[in-house]
This record gives sequence, structure tokens and C-alpha cells, in this order.
Amino acid sequence: MSAEFDKFVDIVKEVRMKCPWDKEQTHASLRHSFLEEAYEVIESIEKNDMTEFTKELGDILLHVVLQAAIAEEEHEFTLNDVLREISEKLVRRHPHVFGDAVIGTSAEQKKQWEQVKLTEGRVSIIDGVPQHLPSLQRAQRLQEKASQIGFDWKSKEEVWKKVEEELAEFREAADTQDAKKIEDEFGDLLFTLVNYARFIHVHPEDALRGTTNKFVRRFRHIEAELKKAGKDIHAASLEEMDLLWDEAKALER
Repeated sequence: MSAEFDKFVDIVKEVRMKCPWDKEQTHASLRHSFLEEAYEVIESIEKNDMTEFTKELGDILLHVVLQAAIAEEEHEFTLNDVLREISEKLVRRHPHVFGDAVIGTSAEQKKQWEQVKLTEGRVSIIDGVPQHLPSLQRAQRLQEKASQIGFDWKSKEEVWKKVEEELAEFREAADTQDAKKIEDEFGDLLFTLVNYARFIHVHPEDALRGTTNKFVRRFRHIEAELKKAGKDIHAASLEEMDLLWDEAKALER
């Protein structure tokens, strides 16, 4: 594997030197495509497509090595620095694996992980959650971090009462003309629903993505069936579309 990895690094560096497009790239110019590649990895996992998964992991590795190559050119850091940093971090954050600490459960490990992070220079318990994460995922991560020090609900029933309270406040706000208040109350409702999802072991980002994909499948069924019948979707009635929607649901069962 080492020889294959070294060969790959050499290829990336040669591409960086000789390809006009690659030569122009910077840390900043690559950030959006890096994010795109990460989402493609997630998509291949959800499709359980191991061939595509293999390729997408390669694309992620390409970004890591290319970013390190750019940094090396600018005398910022090297790929060896990246490897050393992650190796040291893994050892430091797993004292139960590489030391004498005793950890019995994954929950205990997560708590210890957060404690170790505070010894690494972080000031707040909730530091380290990227602002650019999808909002549902960021909300969940912040709640998880707060829960590690006991700032949490005691039961899902308590959270559900809060959901009902926030829903009532949102409905009240929705009857006003105050756009800011409506947005704030809707945000509070979503945040509380994320909390409830956490208690019932549902990942809200995954759940919403799954539902969105389901909507796409069913809507495309409507489009396809109307086209097959020679009908313009813009002229179709809601009743026609609802029937086809129900048909799409039945086909998924």
C-alpha cells in the first residue's frame, strides 16, 4: 500500500506542475469542490454502491494530497505534517487504546473525546462545530456537545412537550405580519425537533434528505406518467397529480 500511495502522491504533484488548471488552484479555489466531493461520498454510501464509493473516496484523497502539495509549495506545511498531526491526534484522543484509561461504552468515549479536545486549546465545549455545516446537522452537533456536560433534557417526553410549546408559539406568530418573529419561531421549532430526533436516535439531516429524495422520485413519476399520457403538466389538475402521487407511493411499498 505504501508504494501505491507514494506513486499516487507523485502523480498528483506532476499534475500540479504540468496541468494549467491544476497549477492555478489555491486552497480557497478548491474548497467548494471539496465539499461537493464529500456529498458524493455520502450519496454513494446511501446507494450502497461500493464501486462508486471507492472512486469517491479516491476523489477525497486527491483533494487532501493536492491541498498538501499546494501548502508545501507555499512553505506552509507538508503531507508528512498532515499525517503526523492526525496520527498524534488519534493516539491522544484514544487513551483507552494507546494508554491505561478504561472506557466501557461509546458514550463514555464521546465524553472523554470532548474532554481531551479542551486540553488541545479549545475554549468552549461547543467549539469545533463548523459554521458551514448544514443547519440541521450543526444543530444536532451543538446539542450533542452540550449534552456531554449534562446540559440536556432528561427524557424524550420532556422534549416533546417543548416541541408542542414551540409549535403553538410558531402558529401564533404565523398569524401576525411580523416576518422576523415568524422566522425566529420557526427556527425554534426546528431546533427543538432536532433535539427530539436526537432522543429517538434519528439523524435529522439524513431523515430530511431521505424525505426530499422521496419527494423527487414521486414527483418525477407524476411528470413521467403525464408525459406518457400526452398531457402537459402545467395543464394537469391537482386531483390528477394527487392520484399519480398516490400511485407512486403504492409502487414503493
